[in-house]
Amino acid sequence: MKQLLSNVIDIASTYGGKIVLAIVVTVVGLIVIKLLSKAIAKAFSKSKLDERAQSIITKLIKALLFLILIIAIVEILGVPMTSVVALLASCGLAVGLAFQGALANFAGGLMILVFRPFKIGDYVNASGAEGVVTDISIFYTKLLTLDNKRVLVPNGDLMNSNVTNFTAMGQRRVDLDFKITNDIDQELVKKVLLGAAVATKGVLEDPAAFARLTAVDDDTYIFTVRAWCKTDEYWDTYFDLIENCSTALAENGIDDPEERLAVRIVEAPKD
Repeated sequence: MKQLLSNVIDIASTYGGKIVLAIVVTVVGLIVIKLLSKAIAKAFSKSKLDERAQSIITKLIKALLFLILIIAIVEILGVPMTSVVALLASCGLAVGLAFQGALANFAGGLMILVFRPFKIGDYVNASGAEGVVTDISIFYTKLLTLDNKRVLVPNGDLMNSNVTNFTAMGQRRVDLDFKITNDIDQELVKKVLLGAAVATKGVLEDPAAFARLTAVDDDTYIFTVRAWCKTDEYWDTYFDLIENCSTALAENGIDDPEERLAVRIVEAPKD
């Protein structure tokens, strides 16, 4: 019993001060971390950063502060820092290798939430998928295709590929090409197409519509019609423009060369 008491006294005299200091640092550190977390969250709430990005960044900063506190406590207790650093490095390497894909998606999701190349409701084409963005999670972005299919795209792939956002701007341009036989008056075709474009519902006056000869292919003229519309009216304007231009060409007797049938008359040999 005396030996045990003596051992306790020796340990207390040797490590007592360090243990007390470690306890004090722990209590103070927890209070400081709590106050800093609240201050950071309050600062983020005044920014335009996405709420999920705010939450994730706040938690990451809080985790980093806890790590710093743990390292400080270990240092106070006298544990060799080289061993701690080696342990943390090996653990980090193992976790990184095991969750390489997940970490890439996590980083991609965080970057999407911070830089916001697109938002929920946008129509995008990225990483081989196209559709309306319905959700942006930390690992995947959900797209809803026009034929009502859900596509999950890894955020890591999104950040490493080109992303086309069709709804980012308030206006879009409709481009249509029409093949016309080369025996038709060019000015007439331009007048008919431009008139049909201007008369189409949804086509904007500014920028003005465009109808010009843009290419010649063998015995065919190719006329291009370009018209601007509001982004949310794009598809209605697109289909109306096709119908109106096609109808106007037909009403003015302007043929599509593919609709013509070539007939060759060959006389029978005489006996």
